[in-house]
Amino acid sequence: MCGRFVSASPPDEIARYFDAVEPEETVLEPSYNVAPTDDVYGVVEHDGERVVEVFHWGLVPNWAKSPAVGSRMINARAETITSKFKPAFTKRRCIVPATGFYEWKTVPGQKKKQPQFIHDPAGHPLAFAGLWEIWRDRDGTVTNKTLRGDALYSCTIITTTANQDMAAVHDRMPVLLAPDSWATWLDPANGDLDALERLLVPAANGLIELYPVGSDVGNVANQGAHLMARVEPDVAAQGTLL
Repeated sequence: MCGRFVSASPPDEIARYFDAVEPEETVLEPSYNVAPTDDVYGVVEHDGERVVEVFHWGLVPNWAKSPAVGSRMINARAETITSKFKPAFTKRRCIVPATGFYEWKTVPGQKKKQPQFIHDPAGHPLAFAGLWEIWRDRDGTVTNKTLRGDALYSCTIITTTANQDMAAVHDRMPVLLAPDSWATWLDPANGDLDALERLLVPAANGLIELYPVGSDVGNVANQGAHLMARVEPDVAAQGTLL
């Protein structure tokens, strides 16, 4: 799964990297500890133009009675994408940019799991494959940055089986889209679901780097670039257990 990540790049940098238009109004603060139900950036395509927009992390389908269901839909498994998320997969695909993400590793002989930071060793943003949805607040009771009028825009991150680099930490990882697949993935007119499914595979080995970080990341209230700092494994293993 992907349950915690870093979104430290400002929207203008995200827009330049993904050749998109940055949001006009809503700007999120850099977050080094993005947690489920937080607001995040997503890259989508409208009328042939890529745009950076803000989404609620946790997919809220249009049939949901409240946005609370989104807390259980932060991830979508690639293996069941066409059976459980076909409407969004067909028309509403996005990229969720990330500086990197966290995962917790079981270490033999240690009671507490060791947090790891996973990122592109070249420093490029990771492009998580995602889906987005629109939910209507019919009662007018929801307050959220991602509420536009009565419409809540939400997203989920697609996961797949781990590649060799990731397998020692977890059996799942986010789908990481290569630049040459962005146009195919984002085009809402692309209805070739078989071709799109072929993009939902583990990343090539060597694309990501993992190293241990401190236990402060285990508390969602903690923020700051120090959460991404490499530490010695025995220090990383101390503290909060997820």
